[in-house]
Amino acid sequence: MRGATHAKWAALATAVALAATACGGGGDGGGGGADGVVSSSWGDPQNPLEPANTNEVQGGKVLSMIFRGLKQYDPKTGEAKDMLAEKIETTDSTNFTVTVKDGWTFSNGEQVTAKSFVDAWNYGAHLKNNQKNAYFFGYIDGYDQVHPEKGAPTAETMSGLKVTGPRTFTVKLTQKFSTFPDTLGYAAFSPLPQAFFTDHAAWLAKPVGNGPYTVDSYSRGSQMVLKKWDGYPGTDKAQNGGITLKVYTDNNTAYTDLVAGNLDLVDDVPASQLKNVSADLGDRYINTPAGIIQTLSFPFYDPAWNKPGQEKLRTGLSMAINRDQITETIFQKTRTPAKDWTSPVLGADGGYKEICGSACEYNPTEAKKLVAEGGGIPGGTMTISYNADTGSHKEWVDAVCNSINNALGNNKACVGNPIGTFADFRAQVSTQKMKGPFRAGWQMDYPLIQNFLQPLYFTNASSNDGKYSDPEFDKLVNQANAETDTTKAVGLFQQAEEVLKGDMGAIPLWYQNGSAGYSDRVENVTLNPFSVPVYDQIKVK
Repeated sequence: MRGATHAKWAALATAVALAATACGGGGDGGGGGADGVVSSSWGDPQNPLEPANTNEVQGGKVLSMIFRGLKQYDPKTGEAKDMLAEKIETTDSTNFTVTVKDGWTFSNGEQVTAKSFVDAWNYGAHLKNNQKNAYFFGYIDGYDQVHPEKGAPTAETMSGLKVTGPRTFTVKLTQKFSTFPDTLGYAAFSPLPQAFFTDHAAWLAKPVGNGPYTVDSYSRGSQMVLKKWDGYPGTDKAQNGGITLKVYTDNNTAYTDLVAGNLDLVDDVPASQLKNVSADLGDRYINTPAGIIQTLSFPFYDPAWNKPGQEKLRTGLSMAINRDQITETIFQKTRTPAKDWTSPVLGADGGYKEICGSACEYNPTEAKKLVAEGGGIPGGTMTISYNADTGSHKEWVDAVCNSINNALGNNKACVGNPIGTFADFRAQVSTQKMKGPFRAGWQMDYPLIQNFLQPLYFTNASSNDGKYSDPEFDKLVNQANAETDTTKAVGLFQQAEEVLKGDMGAIPLWYQNGSAGYSDRVENVTLNPFSVPVYDQIKVK
């Protein structure tokens, strides 16, 4: 959200000190049972909650509650299952016919039709609407007319989308993309009601979707109140009366409120509390693998960081980082040292492979040698930028810099560079303002190896904030997407990953587990493979 794609640059350790005092007893609803309201920590989204413009975790949490798409990812396995799709048919992996299920409406009573999807996708793709997730529509025929790389659009809609009936539409892609249907559970592909287009400002103030919850109110910097939609037609109906998302600016404060009984759910336990969490919460602490990776990206748009031979510098910096020590001492093994650029949740069949090898292993002697051969750190000192509204990022960034400084024998080689809030940080990252490496947390949009590689490293991809580019990488990704044999496609993606390794286009740090804690007022609390709470299944006692 799944960066500039969805994906999502994860605000992995967000939410934290209450901007508004929490109510006692954990929930604003005060009661229990099916009408009980769950209170949870949260952080303000970077952008308004348009599905095609939300590419970070906090906004993505809301979209997961107020929208349902053609596909829905199984909260246990991550498998893409039909939700609003009655069927998606193709004979050539290029032309698809989509049939939308009957009986679905938006919470304002509007019918969900084929047009609801086609209009939403055309809006998301068009250059004039400036949607951060526009790139997700890039394989649809006609995208280059509505979203040209240069110049003005020459069309209002994509030629590859055609409404053929009230519940049917066709999609024509520019090339074979065998796993295209599996991507359609991502929020950018959500349907939109006509109200979105007829009174856009009103919709932005109070979004209307077709999911289990409706937005009741939102006060930026304070909280968002979501209520169960009783008319929701899906099978995954909300098991509680609503969710109140409370904005925190310090996740330690959120954790303190949880332990004190003033909050029901914290979905990112701060690193400073990991030593205490088992004693504090017992079996109400969740630590489970998730499709999240933390990396260091480089500003390839800065000439100082894009010189021939600097792949040795970047590889040397990678080898100067003691991942084992950092994940054990700071994160108490809730992180696992990265061995590739994807995630173990994909499994071997899905593309996970320890491709990074020795380049991701701590070797200070080799690190110092490679950094020197790569021309040294530009200017002699580099900063690692991160958002400062969470204590966890400061801790690990300082530890990474200490590891690099010790390996290079220079205590000024690396320093942390805190940047205000997550929104401030993302604003600078997305406008190419970085002067050195910067943290890049990625939470998968959908469980495919393609989602860990293409949005982040393909030339000009939506979440390629460092502007990395390699024609061989691009070529292999395109070949992989065109391959109808899954095993062969995965192999091609892994070849592309080998190219990424040779360039050290980004430094893999560690895979992140989903971590959460909850109060004794609620039960049936789980995290999905994206590390997002399955809000609709939480029950209030």
